[in-house]
Amino acid sequence: MWREQACAGLRNWPLLIAATLLCLGPIGTLQAESPEDSDSEIVEVETAAVRLDGRPLLSVAGTSSRPAAVRAEAISERLQAIAADDSLAADAVAAVPGPLGAEIRLGNRLIMVVTGRDAQIEGVPIDVLSETHRQQIIDAIERYRKERRPDQLVRGVLIAAGASAVLLAALALSAWLLRRAGGLLDRRYLHRQGTAVADALRVAPVLQAMRSSVSVLRVIVAILLILIWVDVVFAQFPWTRWLSENLAALLFDPLLTIGTGIIGYIPSLLFLVVLGIVARFGLRMLRLYFGALERGAVSLPNFEPEWSLATYKIIRVVVIAIVLVMAYPYLPGAGSDALQGLSVFAGLLISLGASSSVSNVIAGYITTFGRVLRVGDLIEVGGVRGVVTQIRLLTVRLRTIRNEEVTIPNAVLQNSSVINFSALSRDGGLILQTEVGINYEVPWRQVHAMLLEAARRTPDLLAEPAPFVLQRSLGDFAVVYQLNVYKAKAEELVQSYSALHQNILDVFNEYGVQIMTPAYEGDPEIPKVVARERWYAEPAAPQAAPGRETSGES
Repeated sequence: MWREQACAGLRNWPLLIAATLLCLGPIGTLQAESPEDSDSEIVEVETAAVRLDGRPLLSVAGTSSRPAAVRAEAISERLQAIAADDSLAADAVAAVPGPLGAEIRLGNRLIMVVTGRDAQIEGVPIDVLSETHRQQIIDAIERYRKERRPDQLVRGVLIAAGASAVLLAALALSAWLLRRAGGLLDRRYLHRQGTAVADALRVAPVLQAMRSSVSVLRVIVAILLILIWVDVVFAQFPWTRWLSENLAALLFDPLLTIGTGIIGYIPSLLFLVVLGIVARFGLRMLRLYFGALERGAVSLPNFEPEWSLATYKIIRVVVIAIVLVMAYPYLPGAGSDALQGLSVFAGLLISLGASSSVSNVIAGYITTFGRVLRVGDLIEVGGVRGVVTQIRLLTVRLRTIRNEEVTIPNAVLQNSSVINFSALSRDGGLILQTEVGINYEVPWRQVHAMLLEAARRTPDLLAEPAPFVLQRSLGDFAVVYQLNVYKAKAEELVQSYSALHQNILDVFNEYGVQIMTPAYEGDPEIPKVVARERWYAEPAAPQAAPGRETSGES
């Protein structure tokens, strides 16, 4: 409201000027926005180059019905045909008005039509552009015919021959100079090899590196000389001049592209380097921490030391996966279809070929964190008994009593029954069992006492819990007794069994009791029973109090 009043009713000129500026402000804003709108509507016009003899001559615009490349190709073909016809005078080319624009003709042969769109792109009137194109076409035709005159071709052949002779001489001279340089190096360093073995060992790698450098230099010099020869010789003939003119671009454009790409990739490369250093330092710190957990220098509640290595490996895989995800956008060609296809192909190969390995890895972690076994345990799996020497992600290694190393896949452990002799022996001891068959006529109390005496004489067996004897069965010809003893450690299990059997034989021989199972042939005249007065034959001790009879202990 106040703006309208200032525009209509204020008579003071300073205020009138201010009100006028306020009223014109929106108009100025609209006028300032209009160039931006007009610029946004400008559409880039497609153009193509007209060529003669491989050289770009001029550019033409395309239309919706006739693309620029098709139009330029047609003009190039007509211009090539006219230039190759020596009967047509080049200075007869003229620019005349036509229904579609200025026509450039040679007699009754149309070369091209300069349209208003061509003139609009160049920013000059159509008559000026047609005259410029006419003069360019005349110069191109004259140059085309001049380069193909016999005297020019002979001159080109002579220059090419001279350049070839110079090339051969330069190659021979460079080879001779470099060979002399190699000989000087050999004479300079070979005499030092006889001074001492240490000097010879130091000089030999240096001499070999210098020889390799001379060989590489020889190749580089030869390539440079050949490129110069190609540039000079191909420039002498019109059919190959385009290659000479574009030789530098053909050779150095890829190098320039590679160099530009490398320079542009430096920030991403620095990020990858820093990311790799941080990840490596972090993994090293984690390895030190879990190593301390494994040694027992550091402890965590409810965390077993043997879990340390497996836990570190899991964390390492997770960290590496995170690092790869972070690094992937910064890799060269990360968004290209080729790298994505390669990633899919690699994933397919891994999924098809690593199924058994993955199952072994999973089984290995289940074995580790399930506390099924640990290094040093005596186990038996699949009929193989041995001490665990190594637990890996894929396999477990055992050392048998015959000093054999057996490798068992973790998947086999997961799908088989594992007998661990060491797991409970750390707390309550491992029970060793052995059986003997004794005649019925031998008192069972005497057999118990003799077996317990044999256990007492065997080293590495526990006195507490005390050993005990069981009658396993009353067989057809003998009573089967089972001796049960406790051993603190599962190591040297076979040696303990052997010592126990030796002591059993000794004790039974001392008391004249045979360990045998007689074959049944007929009923004996006297029943094979033990009289009551012989129930406590030596070394059995009589029962301490009336009641249930128990076996004595030696």
